[in-house]
Amino acid sequence: MRLQLALNVTDLDESIDFYSQLFGEGPSKLKEGYANWSLSEPPLKLVLFERGGREEGDSGHDVNHLGIEVDSADEVIEIEARLSARGLETTGVEDTICCFAGKTETWVVDPDGHRWEVYVKTSDHETQLENVVISSPAPPCCA
Repeated sequence: MRLQLALNVTDLDESIDFYSQLFGEGPSKLKEGYANWSLSEPPLKLVLFERGGREEGDSGHDVNHLGIEVDSADEVIEIEARLSARGLETTGVEDTICCFAGKTETWVVDPDGHRWEVYVKTSDHETQLENVVISSPAPPCCA
């Protein structure tokens, strides 16, 4: 299990350079407007989404979503069941293509509106987003 941090950035190339220096390695996946690292130390999945323009007083950087990457679809199902049993609203478990990857995932939103994705990556894809069910409480990761 490792945490995922997905950030919106204004200049992808600049951010890739910074994070490559910070972690001592380049991204493991690079697409137009998108980069991600699968780091073992620290155990982190870092994802960058390029978003245009800054407004005055805005750093241009914000959290896109947070995530927990697990090893199997069974773990996603177990975690979703635990969250639902405790009264938290989830999106249910879905098989999707999002962020250039096939995934089995569920979403939940914290009290402050931060979106959390619990997922296992099942495959790589050339498209960023397709066939994703947009349902409450959280939109898909790439929206």
